[in-house]
Amino acid sequence: MKIAIPTDKGQVSAHFGHCEEFTIYDVNESEKRVNSKECITNPGHQPGFLPRFLAKQGINCIIAGGMGLKAKQLFDQNNIQTITGAAGIVDEVIQDYLEGNLISNESYCDHHE
Repeated sequence: MKIAIPTDKGQVSAHFGHCEEFTIYDVNESEKRVNSKECITNPGHQPGFLPRFLAKQGINCIIAGGMGLKAKQLFDQNNIQTITGAAGIVDEVIQDYLEGNLISNESYCDHHE
C-alpha cells in the first residue's frame, strides 16, 4: 500500500494542495512497517490536478491536515482513501496510522478547489 502525506518541513501540512512536498510511504499494513519512504516536490496546486497526479504515483491513501470537499470527492473518484485532521511529524503520523492510533477529525476546508 502506498500512502502520501502532504508535508511542510517534516510536518503534516495543514492543507494538502499547498504543501512543499509529498512524503510517500510504501507500507506493509499487516506487519505494521514502512518498506520505503520518498519525498516528491508538489508539482503545483491546480484544481483537480493533484488527485490524478497522486493516483498515477500509485497512491492508495492520503493522510492530510485538511482539504476541500471537492478534493475529497476527486480522491474518491480515483479510488484513493482520504484521512484528514492529522497533525504532527510525518514519520510519527504514519506509525500511528499503522498501529491504529491515528486520530482523525475528518476536517475539510470550506473552500472550493
